[in-house]
Amino acid sequence: MCGRFAITLPPEAVRSFFAYVEQPNFPPRYNIAPTQPVPVVRMERDAAGHKRRHFVLVRWGFLPSFVKDPKEFPLVINARSETAPEKPSFRNAVKRRRCIFIADAFYEWQRDTTGKGKNKRPSIPFLIRRQDGNPMALAGLWETWTGPNGEEQDTACIVTTDANGTMAGIHDRMPVILERDDFDVWLDNTDTDLADAAALMRPAADDVLEAFEISDAVNKVGNDNVEVQKPVGPKMKAAGGGLGKGGQGALF
Repeated sequence: MCGRFAITLPPEAVRSFFAYVEQPNFPPRYNIAPTQPVPVVRMERDAAGHKRRHFVLVRWGFLPSFVKDPKEFPLVINARSETAPEKPSFRNAVKRRRCIFIADAFYEWQRDTTGKGKNKRPSIPFLIRRQDGNPMALAGLWETWTGPNGEEQDTACIVTTDANGTMAGIHDRMPVILERDDFDVWLDNTDTDLADAAALMRPAADDVLEAFEISDAVNKVGNDNVEVQKPVGPKMKAAGGGLGKGGQGALF
């Protein structure tokens, strides 16, 4: 799954990469958590029929249109790529409301199988980012939920898939990470063949990502600063198609 991520690159660099129309100015966010407002990219047609990418704030926590009371519906932050096209909660969004979560890193927790006694931690946090330093495009689905009094809220979730070689030793799932050339295929909900969009819901290549262990500071949502991303061990990335025994991998 994907339960935390970060956006720390300058706004202009992010805008240049995703090519949306708006020019938002936003501070770095190092520890984004579910239920918070998050930026996504969506594609819409203007009055002249031209397709444009837009920067939109949504709630991270998907609410299907059929939900009556959000308090009685579980928090949905991820959708599994294998089942989303058929599940009633996501089926229409996969066809008509695909988006991209803007990020430049995400966090995942590895089960601690090596520590003993006082040194044993319930889980070990890792920061994962692109090796090329670019922003990270996480495939997402969005929905506008309408309340009983006519109130509206845009909500979204991140699509996940099987882990690639870099992630396999940390967790068995990872976000679907889109490459720049695939943005229009994913975002175009009208002219793109659904099979072409669905084909993008796959693990990233093993050489796309790098990961390193960080401190437990990321576990507290209130710690939203650069300190949470400081490594506490060597950087690791996939070698020979996966991490080594025990998830330690190749160190560089």
